[in-house]
Amino acid sequence: QVQLVESGGGLVQPGGSLRLSCAASRFAFDSFAIGWFRQAPGKEREGVSCMSLVDGRAYYTDSVKGRFTISVDKAKNTIYMQMNNLKPEDTAVYYCATDPFCSTGSVRIARATILGQGTQVTVSS
Repeated sequence: QVQLVESGGGLVQPGGSLRLSCAASRFAFDSFAIGWFRQAPGKEREGVSCMSLVDGRAYYTDSVKGRFTISVDKAKNTIYMQMNNLKPEDTAVYYCATDPFCSTGSVRIARATILGQGTQVTVSS
């Protein structure tokens, strides 16, 4: 069974950076894609980024394009998301995921999607 454990969240000032990590069981990389979701208080969960494990293409929601970068290190069984120029509106619990629906303009929960337990990111001065 796939297991995902996120880390790297914390409190950062606006304009700062964080790198989220997601330690995955080796079966996670039998998936077609990996991704990151987030949920802010009082808001619905939204897809932030995803990467196809078939062709390596990455996709981002418009609000994070140019600031966030998703990557994967299969040798370390780890998924990353580098987050730069963080804004207060990026404050949320961030979840890594396997098998999200991943395509241009759309990162969504799919039937086979598995999420980790989440890590809190707070952007505040």
